[in-house]
Amino acid sequence: MISRRIIRTKILQILYAHVSTPDKSVSASENELHFSIQKTYDLYHLLLMLPIELSDYAERMMEIRKLKNFPTEEELNPNLRFVSNKIIGKLKNNNELTTYIQKNKVNWVNSQELVKKIYQSMVESDVYKNYLAEKADDFNVDKRFLEEFFAEVLLKSEFVFSEFEEQSIYWNDDLDFVVSMVLKTLKKFKEENNFNDHLSSLYKDEEDKEFTVQLFRKTLSGSEENRKTIEAYTKNWDVDRVATMDILIMELALTELTAFPSIPIKVSLNEYIELAKYYSTQRSSIFINGVLDRITKDFKDQGKIVKAGRGLLEG
Repeated sequence: MISRRIIRTKILQILYAHVSTPDKSVSASENELHFSIQKTYDLYHLLLMLPIELSDYAERMMEIRKLKNFPTEEELNPNLRFVSNKIIGKLKNNNELTTYIQKNKVNWVNSQELVKKIYQSMVESDVYKNYLAEKADDFNVDKRFLEEFFAEVLLKSEFVFSEFEEQSIYWNDDLDFVVSMVLKTLKKFKEENNFNDHLSSLYKDEEDKEFTVQLFRKTLSGSEENRKTIEAYTKNWDVDRVATMDILIMELALTELTAFPSIPIKVSLNEYIELAKYYSTQRSSIFINGVLDRITKDFKDQGKIVKAGRGLLEG
């Protein structure tokens, strides 16, 4: 589930925190890295639970309205399409989701005000109104509604990002990515699977898990050598005045370029230039791109960058 782009981002964030706290041990920072990644996985399950919470909230509201002194016909006979959504029913009974939330205590219990705000945004949206008016009542209509809810309602509600950031500092940059993973999960749900639809695993495979650990450790252990390299290729710059984030991005890039032969050079360079655009400035990304480009060309000629297998693919 966790993409390598997210892995690189998490490592960069933890490295920045590590160098900003001189007395912090490597093992403590590595533990924080794993915790940060686990929190992203928590958010994935939390968002999968969100339609269930919204459905439960909708049912409670229906019951309250029926008990009014003078309920309207619509309140006495509400549209049940949303609370009867077949995908939500599958989520409620999904064994993997139930097991994870019980084991890790991931829930919306302390976030009922947020659930209410998201529910209000949903019922006021055209996505929801069109869904209730839909004539066809089938599995794919229910699935399409939830996909549109996440993409068109949740991600476009201005308060959502700040609310999630307040809940966990590790979710600052995760919401877009995790929603994309939720959408991929929902797309794979099959009507005939009963409640056995599989959720995404934390890592795609053992190789990605090992990549996380090794990139973090090798960047730290090779920091002094990589910094000397960066100094040699930035002679017209005072490296001490180059932003710490820019230095760390280049150190990560150099580590990946030299220590991971199966990753193509273009992939590594593109990933770190994108990180620079997001975490630094446009000027920084141009600067980093120029430095890394010169180092890469020389390192290839010197045999310090050697690629094999998939790493030989440059297209």
